[in-house]
Formats: sequence, C-alpha cells, structure tokens
Amino acid sequence: MRYLKYILAVLVVALSVPTIHAKKKVVDIYELTFDENLETPIPANDNIAERIAQFQGVVAEKLYEKNPNTWTMRDGEVIMMTFPASQLFAPNDTVLTEVGKVALKPLLPFLKTPGLYKMLLLMHSDDTGSDEYTMELTRCRVNAVYDWIDANGSVDFVVPYALGATTPSVDDKGMEIPNDSMENRKKNRRLEIYLVPEESMMELAKKGKIDLKILNIKK
Repeated sequence: MRYLKYILAVLVVALSVPTIHAKKKVVDIYELTFDENLETPIPANDNIAERIAQFQGVVAEKLYEKNPNTWTMRDGEVIMMTFPASQLFAPNDTVLTEVGKVALKPLLPFLKTPGLYKMLLLMHSDDTGSDEYTMELTRCRVNAVYDWIDANGSVDFVVPYALGATTPSVDDKGMEIPNDSMENRKKNRRLEIYLVPEESMMELAKKGKIDLKILNIKK
C-alpha cells in the first residue's frame, strides 16, 4: 500500500508538469512595436528566405511601376513603399483624397489571402506645430488609411502607427532630413507602408509554391 501511494504521488506530479510539446504561442501583432513587427516572423532556414526574397523582388518591381518610391529591405524579404502626404491628404486635413485612394488601391491584393502578409502603416509629419498636434494629425491620418482599407478589403493583418514628427526621412546617404525648408518638410510628411511576409508565405515558400498567382498579379 505504501508503494502504491508513492506511485500515485509520482503520477500526480508528472501530470502537473507542462508538456514540452506545447502549442506555439500566438503572437498579437497589435501588441508589438514597429521594430518587432518588422523583424518577425523570421524564415526557418536560408532556402525559405531566398525564395521569399526572390518573390518579393518580383513583386517590388511590379509595385515600382505604380510607385517609384518602392524598395526592398531585410535582405530582400520586406517591401517598403513611401507616399507623400500631399498625395493622400489636403494640407492639415485628415480626409483621404480620391487621388490617395487610387494610389493605395494596388496594395489591396496583398490582404486578400489571410496570413500571407502583414501590412505596417507608418504616418509621419514635419515638426510644424506642437508635439501634441503633429501626433494627433498623424494618428487621424493613419486611421483614415486604415479605415479605407477596412472598407475595401481586410485589416486582419494591418497595423497602424502614428509617429508625429519623431522620425524624419533620410537622404541617399542615410542622414536625417532636417525640417529647415519647405521642400524638406514636404519630404518628411509621408506615409510608409511595409509588406512583411507572414506565416502563410513561409509555408508556401517551404513547399516551393510561392508565385505571383497567389496575388492575382500578372508576370
């Protein structure tokens, strides 16, 4: 009987220990900082990373035809696009213009397949006005873009960030552009959009099935 009690005690302890094969923790992308969202998820190996980079390079070329302010980063895995605020909004306004809607429309296909991409929206301003004003301006503007996407597609993987005047643009040498002229202030008023590969793309790349067909974009 004494040994039976010992065995039962061991079983109780064993069952109370968390399993090693626990499910992968679900990440809430809306709780992550911009840098954290930009850096994750990471491809499991170099082959997957290379396939994603090749695919993103082709996609970036297509987007470049619509917007020449298009680049790739993170070793080619992430696409970045910049839109002048003047293309999207009237001065000091927060209502998305018709011209702005046309400019943003090519981005909608990237949200049709859940989990293929996450789209990060970063709205910036120049330093005209108080910190509170510039932050509120960028908050209202990025929410206007977010709401337009919601009305025309899905925002399940869209994360908006309002940065006010905290992060000026940079020149070709990587130096911050000062707000010391009308032209420079115009460059700093902008929307940056980052297309970051998500888990569904990782799986397609792993299987070697990543192709423009998944975006309904012609080669």
